[in-house]
Amino acid sequence: MRFTARNEAKSEVISIREPLEEILNGLGFRLIELSVSRHRGSVHVRAVIYNGSSIGTDDCSKVHRAITPRLELAFQEQDIHIEVSSPGTDRVIKDKGEFSHYLGKGIRCYRTDISDWTAGILETADEDGIGLMTKNGVIRLEFEIIAKAKLDSASG
Repeated sequence: MRFTARNEAKSEVISIREPLEEILNGLGFRLIELSVSRHRGSVHVRAVIYNGSSIGTDDCSKVHRAITPRLELAFQEQDIHIEVSSPGTDRVIKDKGEFSHYLGKGIRCYRTDISDWTAGILETADEDGIGLMTKNGVIRLEFEIIAKAKLDSASG
């Protein structure tokens, strides 16, 4: 699986993502991932948040309280279940736009050109690839050779 720009397929996610991002930005958080699903007549909303440091249960509760009114407005008269979580220490990075959130953090990439993992500190991220500070210096990895990437607490 090569990294490509993710196309948000669900119109519900598209319609609520921007207002939720504004709320989160005001609280000092970034919205990394948002998913909306329906199950047995209720709406399940999952938000992954990040702020550059560790996210605790108090942070998740604070965000939950802040976004609940907006989600209740968006899904009027429907039962809503909201889950707020952190990316986790070994999160699989799901699209190339997500890299910019983790500048200065440890990243591990599985490369198709050498069929092996390369780990380092994420120095740069742009539309075409990333720069990793490794033990041998900064290397540039284009997205076309990255098959998989994860946050790597051992590298950070």
